[in-house]
Amino acid sequence: MTVLGHPRSWSCQWLPLLLLLLLLLLGTGREPGVEGVTHYKAGDPVILYVNKVGPYHNPQETYHYYQLPVCSPEKIRHKSLSLGEVLDGDRMAESLYEIRFRENVEKRILCHMQLSPAQVEQLRQAIEELYYFEFVVDDLPIRGFVGYMEESGFLPHSHKIGLWTHLDFHLEFHGDRIIFANVSVRDVKPHSLDGLRPDEFLGLTHTYSVRWSETSVERRSDRRRGDDGGFFPRTLEIHWLSIINSMVLVFLLVGFVAVILMRVLRNDLARYNLDEETTSGGSGDDFDQGDNGWKIIHTDVFRFPPYRGLLCAVLGVGAQFLALGTGIIVMALLGMFNVHRHGAINSAAILLYALTCCISGYVSSHFYRQIGGERWVWNIILTTSLFSVPFFLTWSVVNSVHWANGSTQALPATTILLLLTVWLLVGFPLTVIGGIFGKNNASPFDAPCRTKNIAREIPPQPWYKSTLVHMTVGGFLPFSAISVELYYIFATVWGREQYTLYGILFFVFAILLSVGACISIALTYFQLSGEDYRWWWRSVLSVGSTGLFIFFYSVFYYARRSNMSGAVQTVEFFGYSLLTGYVFFLMLGTISFFSSLKFIRYIYVNLKMD
Repeated sequence: MTVLGHPRSWSCQWLPLLLLLLLLLLGTGREPGVEGVTHYKAGDPVILYVNKVGPYHNPQETYHYYQLPVCSPEKIRHKSLSLGEVLDGDRMAESLYEIRFRENVEKRILCHMQLSPAQVEQLRQAIEELYYFEFVVDDLPIRGFVGYMEESGFLPHSHKIGLWTHLDFHLEFHGDRIIFANVSVRDVKPHSLDGLRPDEFLGLTHTYSVRWSETSVERRSDRRRGDDGGFFPRTLEIHWLSIINSMVLVFLLVGFVAVILMRVLRNDLARYNLDEETTSGGSGDDFDQGDNGWKIIHTDVFRFPPYRGLLCAVLGVGAQFLALGTGIIVMALLGMFNVHRHGAINSAAILLYALTCCISGYVSSHFYRQIGGERWVWNIILTTSLFSVPFFLTWSVVNSVHWANGSTQALPATTILLLLTVWLLVGFPLTVIGGIFGKNNASPFDAPCRTKNIAREIPPQPWYKSTLVHMTVGGFLPFSAISVELYYIFATVWGREQYTLYGILFFVFAILLSVGACISIALTYFQLSGEDYRWWWRSVLSVGSTGLFIFFYSVFYYARRSNMSGAVQTVEFFGYSLLTGYVFFLMLGTISFFSSLKFIRYIYVNLKMD
């Protein structure tokens, strides 16, 4: 009551904390190559940071660069990173490369090394697994492969492995700013690692060159796509076939639902209301005797379902993720963070998740009180745990695997404490506050029909009206509307492409929700026509099963569309793919339920009854 009684006091206490978290999560997450450009004078030192290495085909399997036997300083000094960069696996440290602004360098010695047989074998395995490295110069990432591998011919078979011991750095500047950075081994011959005895030590000399050139491009963002010879694929093409296919499907489904509402329902209502008028002179209690269809179950259709607390928690968390997904896409469209890296989006997602917890608490508690729920505290606990607990369990397994393998994707203890603090100080309290507002603002459930004390017996249903069939149909159609776009999203998250078509993504997201709502209405009508009034959970499961199809697609993508391998990448892929399918179940189940509820209210409000 104190919180509700003094909203201004509450806002004064919490606003500084929310602003602090906003600055912490987003303000320090400077996007490489966009913000924080340093101004140099001729001869000023330019720090090159080494970052991470990892297999090219396993994007989430990354390790610190100095875990390889490479040239490293005696005392490693790390750069302070933002939360988004840490979540992206960045671990930047100062290197031995000496670079000065606008000063060319030719074959300067970096270090001399004497590699043991074990170190040579470590480099050989890294090269065979196509390890790449990532350096950072003035917030510009530059990437290249650790070594060279050639495999050719069946008879005779040749297998050659070489290590790049010389790197050519090419940097472009405009005035006093660095515009572009790249590394090349085009004119370099690799040092062969073949033919070494098992006990032989290998002596290496690492060198580098630096070449500066002036460019007319004034800003980094003005460089044309493809000018930089990017190490990773730059952008995705617009896929009009997917968009047209989705639009046709939406128009067909909307038309189908419109036919139901305008033709079938009109006939049903005319017939039911006519029957009511002709039988009004007789006994009025059992006016539905001899009738069939959805009218006959009007005294049971609004009977509250079992596990109502769990149902309300699903609806609350689903509404939260609908707001979260919409917010992320809108922020990307408005250019509030750079979309070419995952770090800024990760930070925004964490912040929005914490702030939207009030939505889950409000929706869940509001509907729980409407349908007669009494254990309000338990409902709030269930709501706040419905996603956070599965996420924590999944993350614990994935993070443990990363930690056991020494991957930089394993979060440091300080980052874990920071995220836990955000949830404890922002996410959980906002869930409780939203629940209080929802409970206090809830009105009695507005049911057009009175519910009898004794439930009506449900007649045997044909197989095509079973829950499994409805889940198959209700999940497959929304999935088919986004299946092509889903490939591009997977190629972005689990591949090397960079997704920039957020306008199309917003359009496809709207299509997904529209298709889910239309399918839910159609399936609910078919279920009620069979005199089955158990629509509450059925409506959630029917379209929510799209999440199951998305998980099945992730299995197909891993096996047939990607080159990912290894325990680290596999555990992360399937762990978070399962979590993604669960999130889609919550979102689409929520859309499906409220669409069905709106539809059922409409048809029974227009039904004449004594």
